[in-house]
Amino acid sequence: MIDNTAPGNIKILIVDDEPDIVEFIRYNTTNAGYQVFMANNGLEALEVAEVEHPDLILLDIMMPKMDGVEVCQRLRADSKFDNTIIAFLTARSEDYSQVAALDYGGDDYITKPILPKVLMSRIKALLRRRPNADNKQSNNALIKFKDITIDSERFIVQKDGKDVDMVKKEFELLKLLASKPGKVFTREEIFAKVWGFDVIVGNRTIDVHIRKIREKLGDKCIKTVKGIGYKLNV
Repeated sequence: MIDNTAPGNIKILIVDDEPDIVEFIRYNTTNAGYQVFMANNGLEALEVAEVEHPDLILLDIMMPKMDGVEVCQRLRADSKFDNTIIAFLTARSEDYSQVAALDYGGDDYITKPILPKVLMSRIKALLRRRPNADNKQSNNALIKFKDITIDSERFIVQKDGKDVDMVKKEFELLKLLASKPGKVFTREEIFAKVWGFDVIVGNRTIDVHIRKIREKLGDKCIKTVKGIGYKLNV
């Protein structure tokens, strides 16, 4: 049986137009045993991704030919890359850049410069979000995370083996967050996937549902990322 969690079986695509940055990341990820591929611009990134189907893409934002946000948007529009983790690695730290990057499907936002040990730690944390990793079963109908189990077929949530009563939207919101533990879901993304843009709800609707989930599963299960959204604590 192939161990899909072993570094040698994991593909990482580095996309940046700065050769020094590419070499810095390539050196550290290669030494860790990962399969590493590189691209110098957005168009090349799409070409390499189409051929190699990477597990993780480290994507710069400001690049020639096509910026990183558009690359991410195009990848997210293709179902082949639904399970690909995309992390923006950029020197831009403005709030609007982070929000835009996450709105278009990014899983994380890492600012440069970054120390090698910190970079590798972030990469390991990102890869733990992949399907079939330890925190998620391959069967999408059943998600297990720490002491919480979510059964989509039976519409049941359990904590420590005991059933937890949840209304439909609480269940759907929790399931969304648990689909990628540690990923920050923006408020806009949550509205779109849980309520849909055609449904008019109040601005505090998400906050109320998050509060109720916390009351049932514990305050620390969901973390608020100020100004952006929410994530399930890893």
